[in-house]
Amino acid sequence: MQRMAMVIGIKPEKIAEYKDLHANAWPEILAKISECNIRNYSIYLRQPENLLFGYWEYHGIDFESDANLMAEDETTQRWWAICSPCQEPLASRADGEHWAMMEEVFHHD
Repeated sequence: MQRMAMVIGIKPEKIAEYKDLHANAWPEILAKISECNIRNYSIYLRQPENLLFGYWEYHGIDFESDANLMAEDETTQRWWAICSPCQEPLASRADGEHWAMMEEVFHHD
């Protein structure tokens, strides 16, 4: 299992919409997340900085392949098209990233 995290900004005027979207996440989206070997997935909001922090545990053997499987899914693409306008990608993110991936620097069970 690999712990993974990411961060992105959120537009202040879109916070309520984003919370509502995720309170009513589509069952197909949740099923695709599980199919792609992602477990224990959470998104946190930090205000007043307006940052979203995502955390999950990856239980597969090839994250890039599973991420591509998710990205190719038409329902996931529709979901992202609704969620993306709420978000403000960080200027410091790597090329090709929407959410900026984070490095784990400490863990304790």
